[in-house]
Amino acid sequence: MPGPAAADWRPTAGRDALVLRARLLATVRAFFAGRGVLEVETPMLSGGATTDPQIDSLHAEVRGAGRRYLHTSPEFAMKRLLAAGVGDLYQLCRVFRDGERGRTHNVEFTLLEWYRLGADHHALMDEVAEFLRALLGAARVDPVERISFRAALERHAAIDPFTAAGADCVRCLEGAGIPLPAERARDALLDLIVGEIVGPKLGRGGACFVYDYPADRAALARIRPGAPRVAERFEVYLDGMELANGFHELTDAVEQRQRFEQDLDRRARAGRDPVPIDERLLAALAAGLPACAGVALGFDRLVMLAAGAARIDEVIAFPSERA
Repeated sequence: MPGPAAADWRPTAGRDALVLRARLLATVRAFFAGRGVLEVETPMLSGGATTDPQIDSLHAEVRGAGRRYLHTSPEFAMKRLLAAGVGDLYQLCRVFRDGERGRTHNVEFTLLEWYRLGADHHALMDEVAEFLRALLGAARVDPVERISFRAALERHAAIDPFTAAGADCVRCLEGAGIPLPAERARDALLDLIVGEIVGPKLGRGGACFVYDYPADRAALARIRPGAPRVAERFEVYLDGMELANGFHELTDAVEQRQRFEQDLDRRARAGRDPVPIDERLLAALAAGLPACAGVALGFDRLVMLAAGAARIDEVIAFPSERA
């Protein structure tokens, strides 16, 4: 079997990009140190896995312990620390998502995640904006826009995500000249509309926070009652790139288990592998997760913006193919 090409030992990021990356890492730590937020480390390998129907975990067979999953986010373990009384915390770590590779994706990437006790998603949006100013400069971040998910799709795709039928989504995509996917479920079509039509138009001239997602996109966020029911979550865009995903965190263990089980059902119907639910997280929620808000931010994408890079390969030393 032939070996790698002769040049494959070389990094894809130049020294200037690596120096910038190191400087931004130092700025991240200074930002949280100045606010009294504790840096923590949690295991990369876990007995539980993400149940998200859109994400596949990598796994390893560990002698004496069986199958363990490489985390796709440190969220579950960090919430266990919150339930144990550790307080405000953050983590910079490598995470892994199978099959994710492209201009802004690598199978292994760096995630920054932090949690604030007593905050809701609106308060956390304020802090994320401050964080982005510290890392990228106010001129790049301001003015900051906040727009609801419904308003964003109505403005940029002329579609109401709460009332549109699958046929409406098809017409929207066809009108924009976007090839239709094999999966024609309404949710999949809406995801494509967001990814191909709406997202690239957001955050042009300043950071854009999109909030009040439909309740069926709550993931691990609380749902606010009322009509329509919305998830208390947000996403952050800058220069048309999604940077972060934040939640006013769900603390109800019973509801969280129900959501995990619904995820597993969707995974089965989509032909994806079954995965074990993280029972330790559910035990932590049952013991009492304090009211909090949390956000996960793709650090490599942040470096891309700071460097003016077009591809993630330009800001990481060795992408998946050269690892």
